[in-house]
Amino acid sequence: MSYQVQSLSPEDTLSIGRHLGKILRGGDVLCLIGDLGAGKTALAKGIGEALAVAEPMTSPTFTYMQEYDGTAQGQPTRLIHMDLYRLQHPEEVEAIGIEDAFQNDAICLIEWPEIAVDYLPKERLELRIEGSGEEPRKLSFFPFSQNWQERMLNIWENLSSAI
Repeated sequence: MSYQVQSLSPEDTLSIGRHLGKILRGGDVLCLIGDLGAGKTALAKGIGEALAVAEPMTSPTFTYMQEYDGTAQGQPTRLIHMDLYRLQHPEEVEAIGIEDAFQNDAICLIEWPEIAVDYLPKERLELRIEGSGEEPRKLSFFPFSQNWQERMLNIWENLSSAI
C-alpha cells in the first residue's frame, strides 16, 4: 500500500518534512527518490527542523554523508543524511560505510538509494517525489514493513491535512 500527498511549493515540501520528522525515531531509514530538483533536500531540511538540528542542512553530494545532532521522541539522535548520486558501482556503497549508519541512535535519510538496494534494511520507508521546476510535486510513501505500515496509518491523517 502507498500513500500520496501533493506539494504545491517548496514550503509545502518543507512542511511535509516537518510533520514526518515528528514521528521518526532512532533506527529509522528513509529512502528519498526523485529527479534532480524534485525536493529531496527540502524534505530533508524539514525533517531536520522537526528533529531540532541546529546547523544548516545541505545536500551531501560531494561528501556522500553528513551527520547532524538532533532529538527524536525526546532522545538524542543522530540524523545521517546521505546522497549517493555520484556513486558509480554498488561496491562503493560498502566502501563509504552505509551499513555502519544503520544504528538505533540514528535516523538515516538516503537520497539516490537505488545503487544501495542490496545494503538497505528491509525495515524502511521509501518516499518518491515526482515533479520538477515550478510543477507541483506528488509525494508517494511506500512502507516496506508492517511496522512502517502501522505508523503510516497512525500519522496519515495529520500529514495529509498539513498541506
